Parts: sequence; C-alpha cells; structure tokens
Amino acid sequence: MKKLGIFALAALFVAMFTLPAAAVEHQFGGYWRTRFFTNQNFTGEDETEAQDISVSDSRTRLYYTAVLNDNLKLVNKFEMDTDWGDGGAEYGDIGADGIAIEVKNTYAEFKISNWLTRVGTQPLALARGFLFDDDGTGLLAIYLGDTFNVPLLWLKVVEGGMGYNANEQDIDAYVITPTFHLSETMKINPYVLYIYSEEAAAVGFDDLNWWSLGVDFDVTMEAWSLWLTAIMQTGDVDAGGTTMDFSGWLAAIGGSTTIGAAGVHGEFVYASGDDDLGDDDIENFTSTAGSSYYWAEIMGLGLFDDQASNNAPGDKVCGAQGIWWVNLGVDFKPADKVKLALDLYYASLVEEIADGIDEPLGTEIDARLTYELVEGLNLDLVGAYLFAGESTTMDSDDDANPYELGAQLSLSF
Repeated sequence: MKKLGIFALAALFVAMFTLPAAAVEHQFGGYWRTRFFTNQNFTGEDETEAQDISVSDSRTRLYYTAVLNDNLKLVNKFEMDTDWGDGGAEYGDIGADGIAIEVKNTYAEFKISNWLTRVGTQPLALARGFLFDDDGTGLLAIYLGDTFNVPLLWLKVVEGGMGYNANEQDIDAYVITPTFHLSETMKINPYVLYIYSEEAAAVGFDDLNWWSLGVDFDVTMEAWSLWLTAIMQTGDVDAGGTTMDFSGWLAAIGGSTTIGAAGVHGEFVYASGDDDLGDDDIENFTSTAGSSYYWAEIMGLGLFDDQASNNAPGDKVCGAQGIWWVNLGVDFKPADKVKLALDLYYASLVEEIADGIDEPLGTEIDARLTYELVEGLNLDLVGAYLFAGESTTMDSDDDANPYELGAQLSLSF
C-alpha cells in the first residue's frame, strides 16, 4: 500500500509537469539567507552567560505556484532551516542528511465575481503585526470594490479533536478588516478580531470571549509618510471559576521623510500594562501567539531574531508590565550599492517588574550597512549596543550592557 501511494504521488507530479503550457503555468521563486552573529550579556549581567550565544545558521525558502487559469491557482511555500554544526536532527551537521523541510504555505486561491478567496495555510497580517503577522490555516474571503476591499477571515487556532466535550476546546478566530482608500494618498483600515472558545484548555482557560477593535491610518505623500494605529480590547475569560475582563490598549504613531540625500524615520509605541495582577482585570495589552512586530535589534529581535534582552518583549508587543518606546533613525546611500542605517531607541516598561526596580529597559543604538556584493546578493553588517536600564539588569551585582554583532548574506528570486 505504501509503495502504491508513493507511485501515485510520483505520477501526479509527472502529470503536473507534462500538462500543456496553456493548461498550467508553473511559477517558481525562493529566498535564501545565511547568518553569522553573536549575542552577549543579554541577561543584563556578565557572570552567568545564560543567554550568550555565537552561531551560524541558514534558511532556504522555495516557492511553487500552479496557475491553472486567471481565476484559480495553488500556492505552496516550503522552508528549510538549520544551525551549522551537529546540534540536532537538521541538515547542518557532518553528513548533512537531516530532515528539516517545513510546509510554510499551501492554499488554493480563486476568484468568483468580486470575491477573492483563499483556503488553506496562508500568510496573514493584522494591525501592522501588533495583533497578528504569521502563517495560519483557515478561510479568507475578500470582497474587492473600486475604492475599498473587505476581507473576512475565519482562522482555526486550536482543534479540540474527537471525544467527550472535545469540540468545546476548539479555539476559533474571526476577523473583519475593511480598507477604504479615501484618496490616492490616504487610506483607513478599521478591524475587529474576535477569538472564542467554550473551553480554552490549550491556553489554560475555560470560556474565552476576547475582542480587539482597532484602526490603522496611512498617509503617503511624495516626500513624507505618516501612519497611526490604535487598538482597544474588551471581553472576558473564565480563569478557574473567576471571570476576568480584558481592558488593554495600544497606541502607535510613526512616519518618515527625506532631508537632502538622507531618509529620516521615527515611531512611538505604547502598550498598556497591568498595575495590579491580583485583581479581576487584565489591563495590559495582549496579543495572539502569531503577533510579530520587529523593532530594535536587541530589545525587539531585529534582523537576527534569535532572542531579546532580559525582560524585553521581542516582537511580541505585550506583557503584564506593558511597554513603550520611542525611535529615531536615519538612512542614506553613500554609493549605488551601499546603504547605511542608524537607529536610536529608548524603551521602558510601563509598570514595575519588581519592587525597587525602575521601569527603563535602556537606550539602544543600532547600526546597519547593506552592500550588494554581486547583482542579487546582499551583505548586511549589523552592530547593536544597549545601555541597559534596571529592568534589563535587575540591579545585578554584575551589571553588563548587552551587545550584538552579526553579518547576513541573502538573495531572493
């Protein structure tokens, strides 16, 4: 039976690639990167070396899309990741025969009248990543209007399975996120995210009714751009017989402009914290497991996205203490194939993480040089240094400032 299945799969691929060109169009693409980096003192001290790491790793993504006609296609993306050296079942060790192929996306996309629909495992983004920016499995239907579109999403978060009350353990997410183009330079995107479960055992709760209501606003002019995001949260969850209410919120603003030959950008982000973890209110801004908003190299994961410094949220802009940060950066091109970028961040928790520990995480300086080695192949060199605050060092006797150095080679096709 196994041999018959393998034969059938092989026959299917042969048939796909021997169909007449008019029947199926085959589109291929991909991405590759290799990184060399070191993280030091990310614990905020230099005694334990608990988060110190120097590593080399590689990622390859391969894309294949079968375009059956103007209204139907099948999209597939595969990913292969490995650390260099013998560290597990990946392919980076001596012998290089590890199993490390992941299915990143596989979905059908079809268009009927004004509706574009995607069914399967697909990339999804909401609220610039503050709420979601990841791959998920579900059904996305988008109504396409002349000056607006209305995406409707059902995302399966957890499948409870089969058995007594198992179906009650399903966790489902529902989203409506229309975008209105008010003019050629201005658009507004309100959205509602609702996550529901009768018994959310997978995340340690019972009844879950969680709402996030927000709006994104963008203005893009020839010489400058501005964006705004505001999110408020409501709903409740049964935590061991105690009903807890959600009341977190987030506000963010950012923009960019050009001054001479340089580009200048900046942002301010505030995510609420909870000043009393013992009461029945969840006042801190919360997000889904798929949220991802990259910011500073050390505190916000950045290019090497391996870990964040002590008590920083990384790309998950949430947490019991909340967080706020301000950023100012500049970039310019001194030559055709060279780009330089400098960024300054100041970040702080909103609430104390412990008695007697001040809220600031610290001030971070990031520098990045991008150079096109040959056409299509880029080299990025990164250096970052965090002047650590007390929420990073936790007032240790061995206070030390975190720093990161790294290089990346990358190409896409």
